[in-house]
Amino acid sequence: MSAQGVPFDQRDGWIWYDGVFVPWADAKLHVLSHGLHYGSTVFEGERAYGGEIFKSAEHSERLRLSAEMLDFTIPYTIGEIDAAKKATLEKNGLVDAYIRPVAWRGSEMMGVAAQKNTIHLAIGVWEWPSYFDPEQRLKGLRLDLSEWRRPDPATIPCRAKAAGLYMICTISKHRAERRGFADALMLDYRGYVAECTGANVFFVKDGVIHTPTPDCFLDGLTRRTVIDIARRHGIEVVERHIKPEELADFSECFITGTAAEVTPVGSIADWTFTPSGITHQLMDSYSAEVRPKQQAA
Repeated sequence: MSAQGVPFDQRDGWIWYDGVFVPWADAKLHVLSHGLHYGSTVFEGERAYGGEIFKSAEHSERLRLSAEMLDFTIPYTIGEIDAAKKATLEKNGLVDAYIRPVAWRGSEMMGVAAQKNTIHLAIGVWEWPSYFDPEQRLKGLRLDLSEWRRPDPATIPCRAKAAGLYMICTISKHRAERRGFADALMLDYRGYVAECTGANVFFVKDGVIHTPTPDCFLDGLTRRTVIDIARRHGIEVVERHIKPEELADFSECFITGTAAEVTPVGSIADWTFTPSGITHQLMDSYSAEVRPKQQAA
C-alpha cells in the first residue's frame, strides 16, 4: 500500500478504534472533543521492522504513563495495547511501518474540567520510509536555531509525550522550513541546548559523545537505545548541560528519534559538522539493532 501524497483522512486501510477495526476514512471524532480543545491527548511514535514492532512494550508503557501525567487512565493494559498494535499492522498487511497509538479525552464535558469524559484509544499504521529527505540525510541536515525554548518542567509535564507540548515544535519547524532548513534546534528555558522539534540531539568531540541531560524534555526511547549501543561499542557517552557556544567545538552531530532513526547533521545555524566515523557507525549499528534477530543473523 503506497499512500504518498494522499491526505491522512483519505487513505485506504483500517484503524483500530476503541477495540474494533473501522475503515480508515471512518475513524472520526467529534469537533467538541476535549482532547482537541484542551490538549488532553497523548500519543506514541513507533516503527515495525520485518513485522516486529521495536520496543513495543516500552512504548505502550510510556503511553499509559503519559496519560496518567495528564490525569487520565487508558482503559487497556500494556499487553492489550501491544496486541492491538500488532493486529493493526497485520490487518493493514504491513511489515515495515510507522505506528501511531493516540489516546484522548472525549466529548461528554466541554470545559477545562473533564473528569467524566470517555477515554478513547486509536491506532493507525502506515508506510513512512524516512522522516527527512534521503538526499538531505546523506549530506547531513541543515538545522535552524529556534526562537522558542523548551519550558521549565515546573510548568509542564515534560516527561509525557503529550500533544500540547508539540505546539512550539510545529511552529519552530515551520519557521525553519520557510527559511530553507530541514528542522530546528531548540534551547531550554535556561539557554542550554535541548533537542530538535521531534528528535534528541548528540554531538561528538575527540571520540566522545555528548548529549543534553533530558531534565526538561522527553528522554526518547531511540535516544536510550543509541546510548546503549554506543556504550556497548566502547564509546564514552556524557550526558550534561551543553551551552550553545560549545557547538563550535564539536566535530560531528546527529539526531535520533523513532521517525528520524539516526540522522546526521551538517550544520546548526552557523556551526558546521562533518558526518563521519561515530555517526556512521551508530547509523549502521542502529539499523542492525532494530531488525528482527532472525533477519539480522
